[in-house]
Amino acid sequence: MKLLSVRYERFRNLGALTLTPSAKTTIAVGPNGQGKTNLLEGLYFLSTLKPLRASRLAELIQFGQADAVVQGRFLLQGAERDIAVRVEGKTRTALVDGKAASSLSSYFGGVSVVAFTPDDLAVVKGGPDGRRAFLDRAVFNRFPGYLTESRDYARALKGRNRLLKDGASAAQVGAWDEALARFGAKLFVRRRALLDEVAPKAQAAFERITRLQAPARFGYGASGLSGLDFQGADEAALAQALHDALVARTPKDRERGFTSVGPHTDDLELFLGDAAARAYASQGQARALVLAWKVAEIENLAQANGFLPLLLLDDVSSELDPERNAFLMQYLVDLGAQALLSTTDAALVQRAAGPDTVWWQVEAGQVRASDGA
Repeated sequence: MKLLSVRYERFRNLGALTLTPSAKTTIAVGPNGQGKTNLLEGLYFLSTLKPLRASRLAELIQFGQADAVVQGRFLLQGAERDIAVRVEGKTRTALVDGKAASSLSSYFGGVSVVAFTPDDLAVVKGGPDGRRAFLDRAVFNRFPGYLTESRDYARALKGRNRLLKDGASAAQVGAWDEALARFGAKLFVRRRALLDEVAPKAQAAFERITRLQAPARFGYGASGLSGLDFQGADEAALAQALHDALVARTPKDRERGFTSVGPHTDDLELFLGDAAARAYASQGQARALVLAWKVAEIENLAQANGFLPLLLLDDVSSELDPERNAFLMQYLVDLGAQALLSTTDAALVQRAAGPDTVWWQVEAGQVRASDGA
């Protein structure tokens, strides 16, 4: 898989741009606030239909404009194809070769991407919501159908929470329990499958990065499902366990006005040996855990799909210590994947550059070719 070209129209602060990246490494350089991250976010949104940073789709549209478009031309299994995504208000439209996509599978069609941002480096020490988003990004990348499944769960959760806030009876609230449990079980299964694949690879990568005696461990914290063999339970058993937990929590949920159990409350558990990384990892160890996860995610996608994903690294080098940054830059060189990096300081990523590297200078939403100096 290769990205051949990308076009932006009215996306964030970017001017009308059509860009041709390198088949290997492309580096966007410029001060903060000029649009480097927007270039990568547009590509991530194109490749996943999920915003990388925005909480609302409308935030992706340039101020004062009615819509935004990102279009990419990819080489997939020897054939070229165009995909595009248009945002208008609260809606997005996925297009394949200029026509509305008939399904998610027809849209994605082998497109695969991994993004690595400074926000990722904070997930170990942050709250569970950040770790859930971090985990879910990996699940979306591996299983595109998770996009639809997570939307189904979100709609059911919104319906149940609305009744809770309105003081509805337990019977009325309970009308949502079966759907919420059924959709929630699908998310459990997807997240568990991703962890089964990625965790061993991340543990091995952490050992390569740190050479520490305390091994890394990655697990899933399912809240409110006590007494269940989460790892061994099938989807039906997971749905039943979640349904039982929802029923048991209904009195408290009605008092609080929100649903207190389910995938939206769970956590990605990170350990160094037997110690919780959130409490005991140093900053360097915490960032090594995230770096190891990203390495594992890349390698897992390559193994599952038969080709390397497109890599998007948004100013990560400025947040890593020299040793971890050197590891990452050398890893990119050895991997040989198509990668787009953004940075405020070209010297931080120079090690990843080669003779075929394309350099972009970004300023006020405009991009020009640069020699990287």
